[in-house]
Amino acid sequence: MTVSTRMIPTDRLRRPMGSLRLSVTDRCNMRCRYCMPEEEYRWLPRSSILSFEELARLTALFAGLGAGKVRLTGGEPLLRHDLPDLIGKLAAVDGVRDLALTTNGILLAERAAALRAAGLGRVTVSLDTLRPERMTEFARSDRHADVLAGVSAAVSAGFDSVKINAVIIRGYNEDEVLPLLAFARAEGVELRFIEYMDVGGATRWTHGQVVSQAEILAAVAEVHGPVTTVAARAAAPAERFRLSDGTTFGVIASTTAPFCRDCDRSRLTADGTWYLCLYATDGINLRDVLRAGASDAELTDLIRAAWAARADRGAEERLAVPGRGALYQVETLRADPRREMHTRGG
Repeated sequence: MTVSTRMIPTDRLRRPMGSLRLSVTDRCNMRCRYCMPEEEYRWLPRSSILSFEELARLTALFAGLGAGKVRLTGGEPLLRHDLPDLIGKLAAVDGVRDLALTTNGILLAERAAALRAAGLGRVTVSLDTLRPERMTEFARSDRHADVLAGVSAAVSAGFDSVKINAVIIRGYNEDEVLPLLAFARAEGVELRFIEYMDVGGATRWTHGQVVSQAEILAAVAEVHGPVTTVAARAAAPAERFRLSDGTTFGVIASTTAPFCRDCDRSRLTADGTWYLCLYATDGINLRDVLRAGASDAELTDLIRAAWAARADRGAEERLAVPGRGALYQVETLRADPRREMHTRGG
């Protein structure tokens, strides 16, 4: 089905609904410092987690309103049992035109082929360092080799697109901008550098740790020569660039150059809380409405009305905060686990 543009709701800044980030679990098998730096977390109750049928039903409603780009996230989505079954259900949803997944890659090598066969179109692997000892220190995981194997398996599985995300943090991995770019080029995948963001569980975030898009581009240009801008795709979070040899890469500059005015995405947590902005304090509990027996029409009206009232531009507002620090402190995060990056899907 092709969704008519007349059916797609727009918000108060005239942004259409276009994509949905669908968290399938809040659990993760890594503890990256920018996402899950604390020793203990308050997990979502298992009884609150949406079933595959509930996820597929809500996805169909969002797709019917124009959100046909769906990305599965977590936590680590590959920890959700029988994930290929969910992918098969979502791939069959009328209106879903693009189905992707973001993963830390640890479990990807053994599951890439099944995910592709189930209907998954694109995969993004998070890889912040090529040095195993750094990953052990930063993410409390010694499974670096498994992540690299996951990238290779994804390429071999024949996905429409395989990308690597790398968060660049001063004092941790800013010296790996060029090695990561070389690795991605050798693997035949596109790399996206991400500025360190002050959301969720990044309770130790400081502005001084941010390596800006300008710094990343300067480091690349110093070695590879002129970097040219690739024509933008509407609402894409990454600005894309090309080297003289044809290599392309992206930078997501949410911290220093927010793209709020073009943002068409929202996030659904694994327990059915819908957030219209990554920085939003509160979300809308769709699970309870669904489980109370609401019809598809009633749920659709709720989603449409909430989007029409949306005026969020969280990253832009954070840019203007003097003496900016982390968005939440740890006590606030523990009071509401849905404010965590790993719960609302990054």
